[in-house]
Amino acid sequence: MEGEGEGAKSNDVSAAVISEPLTDIASNIKYHAQYTPHFSPFNFEPLQAYYAATADSVRDRLIKQWNDTYLHYHKLNPKQTYYLSMEYLQGRALTNAIGNLDIHNAYAHALNKLGQDLEEVVDQEKDAALGNGGLGRLASCFLDSMATLNLPAWGYGLRYRYGLFKQLITKAGQEEVPEDWLEKFSPWEIVRHDVVFPIRFFGHVEVLPSGSRKWVGGEVVQALAYDVPIPGYKTKNTNSLRLWEAKASSEDFNLFLFNDGQYDAAAQLHSRAQQICAVLYPGDATENGKLLRLKQQFFLCSASLQDIIARFKEREDGKGAHQWSEFPKKVAIQLNDTHPTLTIPELMRLLMDDEGLGWGESWNITTKTIAYTNHTVLPEALEKWSQAVMWKLLPRHMEIIEEIDKRFVATIMSERPDLENKMHSMRILDHNATKPVVHMANLCVVSSHTVNGVAQLHSDILKAELFADYVSVWPTKFQNKTNGITPRRWIRFCSPELSHIITKWLKTDQWVTNLELLANLREFADNSELHAEWESAKMANKQRLAHYILRVTGLSISPNTLFDIQVKRIHEYKRQLLNILGVIYRYKKLKGMSPEERKNTTPRTIMIGGKAFATYTNAKRIVKLVTDVGDVVNSDPDVNDYLKVVFVPNYNVSVAEMLIPGSELSQHISTAGMEASGTSNMKFALNGCLIIGTLDGANVEIREEIGEDNFFLFGATADEVPQLRKDRENGLFKPDPRFGEAKQFIRSGAFGTYDYNPLLESLEGNSGYGRGDYFLVGHDFSSYMDAQARVDEAYKDRKRWIKMSILSTCGSGKFSSDRTISQYAKEIWNIAECRVP
Repeated sequence: MEGEGEGAKSNDVSAAVISEPLTDIASNIKYHAQYTPHFSPFNFEPLQAYYAATADSVRDRLIKQWNDTYLHYHKLNPKQTYYLSMEYLQGRALTNAIGNLDIHNAYAHALNKLGQDLEEVVDQEKDAALGNGGLGRLASCFLDSMATLNLPAWGYGLRYRYGLFKQLITKAGQEEVPEDWLEKFSPWEIVRHDVVFPIRFFGHVEVLPSGSRKWVGGEVVQALAYDVPIPGYKTKNTNSLRLWEAKASSEDFNLFLFNDGQYDAAAQLHSRAQQICAVLYPGDATENGKLLRLKQQFFLCSASLQDIIARFKEREDGKGAHQWSEFPKKVAIQLNDTHPTLTIPELMRLLMDDEGLGWGESWNITTKTIAYTNHTVLPEALEKWSQAVMWKLLPRHMEIIEEIDKRFVATIMSERPDLENKMHSMRILDHNATKPVVHMANLCVVSSHTVNGVAQLHSDILKAELFADYVSVWPTKFQNKTNGITPRRWIRFCSPELSHIITKWLKTDQWVTNLELLANLREFADNSELHAEWESAKMANKQRLAHYILRVTGLSISPNTLFDIQVKRIHEYKRQLLNILGVIYRYKKLKGMSPEERKNTTPRTIMIGGKAFATYTNAKRIVKLVTDVGDVVNSDPDVNDYLKVVFVPNYNVSVAEMLIPGSELSQHISTAGMEASGTSNMKFALNGCLIIGTLDGANVEIREEIGEDNFFLFGATADEVPQLRKDRENGLFKPDPRFGEAKQFIRSGAFGTYDYNPLLESLEGNSGYGRGDYFLVGHDFSSYMDAQARVDEAYKDRKRWIKMSILSTCGSGKFSSDRTISQYAKEIWNIAECRVP
């Protein structure tokens, strides 16, 4: 590609910055404190130093690189990728920017000169509340890798004002309050008042005299773009995350009604527009809730597509309508799960109704442009939308979906009559008389050129089970792209001590962008000097974590205990319940021991964190149980030197950056076949933390890479699970007595008066909704406890444990998002590096 040669001279943009006199950086910070005032000019405390000066100073650099990047893309007009996701979990932008621009030390010194401490200034930033779990964090890791690999790419998402929720832990368990990340403002986003698109809801379809169709009427809101710069690591390329906010225009404000005292009625559309980007995943138990979620999804898809098409037409200007065949050669669209599925009928609508293309040409463009990533095999997470709700909100799109479904059925019936009896599960529209729905995953599979899973085991299950019939029709459509994480945020910046040791022993820092180099550490795995340095770095991270826990929970924990951590969304399939039942059994055993016997045990601090969805009752009961167990255990003088239990509140990226480096054992214990991949398992392994886990998701590949001896394996395998459920239904399950003891201990009232019966009953009985232990907690309890005993023994042998920790880091090279994204670029998107010279 043009321009590559010049850019290849140096991939390091930092040299100029580092050589810039510190006085210049300090005076730039002072300039912003004075002339970009967000606060009264009399204070220069850490809060003002962050908002009013440091962030703006760093942003200046980003904007310069950003403008250069898009000028370069505009000049060369390469094919670009557009990544659509309902969630992004970015974490703190300041840490990432000064790290990727390699100006951390320069800013630390400059702030020091101004009487400020960089770490304190960084602490003022709130995490952007744009996501919740692994789906959103993966999207953010991918954006980092796209920029670092100099790939021309955009992220598209929604600008949620209140996020999912901020989690408070009280006597009642989890309580939800709105996130306040935008209470002041975000210094990293730039509003683009020139990038505004109309988004229609409801209305009806008109047939024009020409026979073409037009969607009219209803209500129209405006999508306004906010751009967030995404810098690559030591490269000039700075890509964009474009977030959409919903607004109504001034003409939608009824002045007459307002002056008549009807204030709510006067601003009705303004109020409805604000609801669209208020909250991530609003409750959908009511029809209004369902309509709002569908509005969010369509709003993201339509705004992003109108933007993509506007950019394409601007580039292809003057070449005429026949150039639409070029669209898939310039545009790759990736759907991150089923939330952006409406991209498919919306692209068809825009091409047919607005651009005047026929069905065949529009379908050809759509299917060559769009690819779909599946993130789940859980039936409840595979979106199914009520046809009635869809017809109401998006009548033109339902017409298009009906036509896609009709043509798909006709094709299968003519080309594969042997699949006739499978049509019910394969087709997009389910015409069930009581509840007709649209199967979004089926629409994605039928309409995209590539479908990928996110770990080898997950992709195998998709091909063998969930999408098996489609595989027989399109065998080459399905791929695996094992997830990855960015080594920058997840070790280089969050664990500087360990990173420094790795660089010292490898004699290069190239591993930060070529993670496979970590394998070269293996030759030093028995080196006592490395062991001492490694243990010292791990201890520094544990001490930092202990300070954090004291600050946010008031609980004092000892860094001399084994730090055992499980952090992820609270969900029955992720089995935090298995973890806490194991803790309860451990507590009961410790209580029964003599003081001498206790001294021979391995002391542990067990930390659990994550948000339970606001309406997911059993998940919230699990949070309550963890906090109740913690209250009892932590205040029991007999055992609290040997066991402590902490629920870490409001888990997010910044909390993870504290927990993951400080962890020594981490739990990835989902029922086999349920977790698509997991990415926190990769973060823990990279930081030299050992895993206790099942053969699920990416655990399978992590265990292969780091070595079976360095992974504490337990539990049923994915292919055993269906038979175990059948055996359970037939009354053949024989529980481990320890499992019964743990449940009985809860029922005895040892952890308070809260009624845990509904939670425990979900583990009992042989079948039925909310019963029958669908996630096999009881079956796996025995091998889980045995694996935990192996952990206790291994931890006592310090030399062995440190070597296992080093080998865990050595084997993590495969799990870089740089590797994942370069595979997407070559094998799905067909895009190439476009380095800014």
